Parts: sequence; C-alpha cells; structure tokens
Amino acid sequence: MNVTVSKISLVMAVDISNKVPEFGEKYTEGFYKNRISGKDNLVIGGFVEEKLAGAIVGYCRYDDGSFYCWMAGVDPRFRGKGVFKAMMDYLEKWSIQKGYKSIKVKTRNNKREMLSYLLKYGYNFLEVEKKSKVGDFRILLEKII
Repeated sequence: MNVTVSKISLVMAVDISNKVPEFGEKYTEGFYKNRISGKDNLVIGGFVEEKLAGAIVGYCRYDDGSFYCWMAGVDPRFRGKGVFKAMMDYLEKWSIQKGYKSIKVKTRNNKREMLSYLLKYGYNFLEVEKKSKVGDFRILLEKII
C-alpha cells in the first residue's frame, strides 16, 4: 500500500474526522477555524492509494515551545496500513523544521490504541485531568523532539 501525507483543507479534515467513530461529537468547519485561527497551525491528511484515509489538525496552543496535536484520526476502513504513523512522522518533521521543541497530545483514558501508540513512540505523561468517569479522564502527553 502506498501511503502519502500532504497538507489538506479544513473541509477535508472535517470530513475525515466525521468518519472516526471514537470522536463521537461532530465538529463543523467553523469550529475548526475558530480553534486554529490566528495561531501557527498544520492541517494534514494521510492518503492510501490517493484516497483520504486520515487527518491531523494541530496548532500552537501553549506558547511554551510545543506544538499541540489537537485532532488526529484514521477512518476505520484504512487502519492497520501505516497511515497514522506516516502522519505523525510528518507532524514531527514539520514541527522540528518550524523550531518547536516538543509535541503535545491530549487523549482520553479509554483510548487505549492511542495511548499505546504514543507510549511506543516516545511520548511521556504530563498530567491527568479528572472527569466524572475514569474512562473519560484526559491525559496530556508530550514528546521532546
């Protein structure tokens, strides 16, 4: 399988994020625009044989030298093909070129595949934000790049 990564439009990112069942809540293009407006940002897509399979939307959130990976997911039909890894590799190289010192990601305690991936590829736990259900706890992780 040929996996490629390139910058994409917000419309394309919203479309693919609506195909990721783990996201639950569906966001509009306007919501995305408001989130990244006026901030250094990156919107990329992962493609399998030229079909959009996943997306990452990130921006400078913390003003501490880190880049925040806000939304990242792959359409279930394309999982297990290296799309997410290719997008994360692109994000890391891009972040280094832009002068960022780390990448931060927030996920939920019940997103075991994401947590496993992040730990496997060098991310460390920074903090846990408690919610009413343990599975919904938000976990902030960081990788020094």
